[in-house]
Amino acid sequence: MKKKERVLFFCKHNSCRSQMAEAYLKKLASDRFDVFSAGLFPQMIHPFVETVLQEDGVSIRGQTAKSIDLYLGKQPLDHIIIVCQVGEAECPRLYPFALHIERWPLADPASVQGDKETILAAFRKTRDAVKKRVEQWLQNKTEQQNEKGDRQ
Repeated sequence: MKKKERVLFFCKHNSCRSQMAEAYLKKLASDRFDVFSAGLFPQMIHPFVETVLQEDGVSIRGQTAKSIDLYLGKQPLDHIIIVCQVGEAECPRLYPFALHIERWPLADPASVQGDKETILAAFRKTRDAVKKRVEQWLQNKTEQQNEKGDRQ
């Protein structure tokens, strides 16, 4: 049996974007990847994360906010995907802690101000962007594996 690749989604608080990405990749490809998420300053998972994921049939059961310290230099990682916005200065450089590091700059819905519906709309927009990025990433990984298979 082939070893699963290990993927870590990282953002500042591990309370929204990285949790969504972890949940989607687990749902779509837990048979191919061991999936984790962590943050620099972990906070409780925002309640709207569960709300908007449930709307799309995705569960975050068992997920908790975790510190990046649990992983860096302690566990081998194949991929780290940073979902912080480009301007978030606190997001560190994570090389050389993974074989592949990518940056997916996604808006932080927890920073949106307004009434409940305005904030929920921001969470839905981020959820949809996260889902699309995860699906594209998986498609690219599948194509790369198929190309490797064709060359062998």
